[in-house]
Amino acid sequence: MALTRPELIDWSQFGVLEAPEIPPRYNITPGTDVITIRERSGKRVAEPTYWGLIPSFATDKSIGNRMANARADSAFEKPAFRRAIMARRCLIPVDAFYEWQVIPGARTKQPWAVRLQGGMAFTLGGIWEYWRPNDFEPGVVSFAVLTTDPNAALAGIHDRMPVIVAPNAWRAWLAPDTPAPKVKDLMRSYPSEEIESWRVSHKVNSADNDSPAVLEPVVTQASQKQGDFFG
Repeated sequence: MALTRPELIDWSQFGVLEAPEIPPRYNITPGTDVITIRERSGKRVAEPTYWGLIPSFATDKSIGNRMANARADSAFEKPAFRRAIMARRCLIPVDAFYEWQVIPGARTKQPWAVRLQGGMAFTLGGIWEYWRPNDFEPGVVSFAVLTTDPNAALAGIHDRMPVIVAPNAWRAWLAPDTPAPKVKDLMRSYPSEEIESWRVSHKVNSADNDSPAVLEPVVTQASQKQGDFFG
């Protein structure tokens, strides 16, 4: 995912009183700290959170390497996610995310960038946990991005897409007492007509590449026939 223009975000719209100072990021990867918005002691905070959920019962932080994402359709049943999905949900501000398409006969997947029409920032839905290895070391707040079925615009690229939480659902999403049926309803795929996507280069496959070049469209034979952008 990416947050290329953090200076345009009005953090007060989330109820966050202290705005974080963060640089532009074009290739945010699991295993790094990401700004998330969550409820803490009755207040909204925007703080760095480790991407890769570490369940409270874990004995080793490395389990988070396998938990960057959580399926929305099974999060209420999975032991690693079910407590978090009930009461510890967060928002992840971004202005793009990436998906990888399997190309028949190709050795590598084709990466795509996805954003809302017009390029404005939006929020992904996530869940968070607090984990502390022992009584002597500091704890870690970590999160996973929830994924759901793809909309029609992305179905040909990947079989999942991240949950996108619309502004009118922020309050319910962050509130720890929102009933489970309402939470499930908020995890539907986002409308296709509000999405656009384009092919990008394999630069995105390396976390070392974190520059605007990662988001530049690439032209392939397929994109020449179909058009560079898909809405």
